[in-house]
Amino acid sequence: MAKFSLPKNSKIQPGKHFAAPAGAKNVRAFRIYRWNPDDGQNPRVDTYELDLAACGPMVLDALIKIKNEVDPTLTFRRSCREGICGSCAMNIDGTNTLACTKAIEDCASGDVKIYPLPHMAVVKDLVPDMTHFYAQYASIKPWLRTQSAPPPKERLQSKDDRARLDGLYECILCACCSTSCPSYWWNGERYLGPAILLQAYRWIVDSRDEDTGARLDDLEDPFKLYRCHTIMNCARTCPKGLNPAKAIAEIKKLMVERRA
Repeated sequence: MAKFSLPKNSKIQPGKHFAAPAGAKNVRAFRIYRWNPDDGQNPRVDTYELDLAACGPMVLDALIKIKNEVDPTLTFRRSCREGICGSCAMNIDGTNTLACTKAIEDCASGDVKIYPLPHMAVVKDLVPDMTHFYAQYASIKPWLRTQSAPPPKERLQSKDDRARLDGLYECILCACCSTSCPSYWWNGERYLGPAILLQAYRWIVDSRDEDTGARLDDLEDPFKLYRCHTIMNCARTCPKGLNPAKAIAEIKKLMVERRA
């Protein structure tokens, strides 16, 4: 029987332990993935004990407290702290989500486990490399594409046409859905993934866009679109409550309808 094992340099090692301060009464431990490409060491998981009585309610508050007061070498992305920018996407308690909107009290009992988004190369600690993801986003040309002369002021649309964009425009490109999708794990080089396909559908159904045919032509590919197997991880994990799987299904319907 064939035996498979991870390369030695990828095996996660035990990390450092940072005890809670003296007198702490409401202690919770955070187990955080650490990896520095510059030190030549294996990844490790460090444990930080915090007094939640002196910490904000969200996981991001805990990460900021650790960086500011315990271990300044901890590296992660963050920006708006309001669930709008998507910068602080990471795997928390086994689910891809935003650290700024994930309450510590909503994590399962025991240690809070924090890892970078899965199946992406890691730049450092909790920071994934989003280069390929953003290149895929650019490939769908996410802007209005028109052939007609521009109107004097703006391109108008009805309230009903505007309503068709609900559930689409709210996407913040955090990549939580794409990195939870097994099809994207297996075919990420060619399959666009749920986040990018949801964004593609947002422009396809925009009544002001005049390049629908070309957009569908670009997606008519065995891998770009059709690797979705409706596993629905994307809808379950989206921190904005969106449904990328439905958007993908709608694109497939449009592909069938234009052949009829």
